[in-house]
Amino acid sequence: MKTPAITRNALPRWADTLRQKYLAGEASTFVLYRNVFDSFLVGGNLHSLQSFLVAELFRDTKKHVCEVSLERGIQVLIGKPDASIAMATPDSPEAPALLQSLHALEKQMRAEQSTAVIVPYADALLPAGDPSFMAYADRQVYLAFHRWSLDQSLTRGDNITILIAESLNAINPGLLSNPKVAAIEIPMPDLAQRQQVIAFFAPRLTPEQVALFSERTGGLRTVQLASIMAGSEGQGLSEAQRRALIAQLLRGTPDADTRADTLATITAGMTPGEITRLIEPGRVLPDGDANEQVLKVIHARKREMIEKECAGLIEFIEPSYGLSAVGGHEHIKHELLAIAKNLKAGETTLTPMGLLAVGPMGSGKTFVIKAFLKEAGLSAVALKNFRSKWVGSTEANLERVLATVKAMGPIAVIIDEGDRSFGSGGGEDSDGGTSSRVIARLKEFMAEPENRGQVLFIMMTNRPDKLDSDIKRPGRLDRKIPFFYCDTAPERAQVLLAVLARYRETCVASPEELLTLCERLAGYSNADLEAVALLAVEIARSQSLPLNAQALALAADDFMPPQERSMIEFMELLAVSETSRRSMLPKRYRDMALGDIQNHLLAARRLALAR
Repeated sequence: MKTPAITRNALPRWADTLRQKYLAGEASTFVLYRNVFDSFLVGGNLHSLQSFLVAELFRDTKKHVCEVSLERGIQVLIGKPDASIAMATPDSPEAPALLQSLHALEKQMRAEQSTAVIVPYADALLPAGDPSFMAYADRQVYLAFHRWSLDQSLTRGDNITILIAESLNAINPGLLSNPKVAAIEIPMPDLAQRQQVIAFFAPRLTPEQVALFSERTGGLRTVQLASIMAGSEGQGLSEAQRRALIAQLLRGTPDADTRADTLATITAGMTPGEITRLIEPGRVLPDGDANEQVLKVIHARKREMIEKECAGLIEFIEPSYGLSAVGGHEHIKHELLAIAKNLKAGETTLTPMGLLAVGPMGSGKTFVIKAFLKEAGLSAVALKNFRSKWVGSTEANLERVLATVKAMGPIAVIIDEGDRSFGSGGGEDSDGGTSSRVIARLKEFMAEPENRGQVLFIMMTNRPDKLDSDIKRPGRLDRKIPFFYCDTAPERAQVLLAVLARYRETCVASPEELLTLCERLAGYSNADLEAVALLAVEIARSQSLPLNAQALALAADDFMPPQERSMIEFMELLAVSETSRRSMLPKRYRDMALGDIQNHLLAARRLALAR
């Protein structure tokens, strides 16, 4: 396959892979999957996938190019239409017209050769499923494509078949397992591609701005980048109108004209109300951070587009506090600060593949992990329910999420209550094996070496004993961080003060009074201490008292903490047994022998679960 329309170096990497495999005779049928509904910037021209294949890859290398689809039958895109092919548009999914036209197309491929067959939405024409449950016509179509891939008289005749589907799992597995069928992933745009696209659509941006914006738009497709840049076409305010609106909003502020130029470039498709809410006209930008406002707009638009793209399957997490707002947990904070430092420095060798936060409920796992994300400057998303009742949809949803996450790196993926998502309980019989396949794919993704420093999985659970053992191994969740309730009165006092500081409440109790109060609160979780602090605020306001030792004491007397002591002890011992470093354990556990830990854990398990 020659490519005179564009040079080989200008081909996207996936297209060059297709070309090489075809020329080497490895396959003549190719499945293009993943980012198939994007636009592709090649040689200064913007193409859809099909237009790229027709206009760039096959235009000068194939005599005939045809499209085969369930909706439109067979359409001739390049070459002289054959009457027996062109007339065969199916009247209904059950009609044999499409199959007849495929036979006519095969006859032409044998007679004239040098034909490219493009099948968009191949998952509709060749759906996954058990052949015994397929309609007779569907089986005939599947057999036709399967036979084409193996027929040497066709493959030697310079013929090629391109199947296009977003999800590989949606294609008939019998076809995919064929040794003469090659699957090629079309990835999300990488950094270099995003730079080219942004420079193409916004030529007035400086090289520094192009580089900065490209770094902050990971996870966006080309078509999405086009929709926020000034050069994109569509309805709504023109660039000149957006600039006039923004200039009016920024009137009287420093660098108003420059800021208006840049902001007008990246607000295509936005309404006046949306622009006004994002601009914050009265805000004075700090010195040396002229792009802060622009990056805020880009982040907001990126979040909106990715959440829409993933159809509610992920949720962005934006922490408000860093580790300085965390009371107690000094050993944990030291560990997390070191990880955050390595992440910021790009030290991928020293960065764990994943973190497992374990400990009893209310010990502060979620808050501390979010504070760590803020400290490390990591974007973060939480996996939501991507399971579907439809066959194949769950796997397709997962692949879409993983592809987006990978393109957004560096990023953290949060899985709360991980024992529910990755529990060792079955599901094989109830869902046809979907759960086991999903978990296996997630484990595979978590262990991919190229994800180190780019995708950090963080799982939180108070029952790590319910997790599959291999999910906790080094190379997946290789840093296990144990959380415990505060051991000492000074630690509990730190937590109380930290909680009040977060809510901007000033405590006028002396340190001695706080320590005396906190001596009474032994065994309280961080969540219990927060409840006491907020109850003290309520009492102080209702009784017109200052927030002093008396208000705190009244709150402590009134509050009743949960009484599940046996379960809490069991969860603490689980955290001890899971930790990856003794230095993060409280003193009461730090020097305990492994055998003693296991004996205490077995005894606590019997007591906690004997209900």
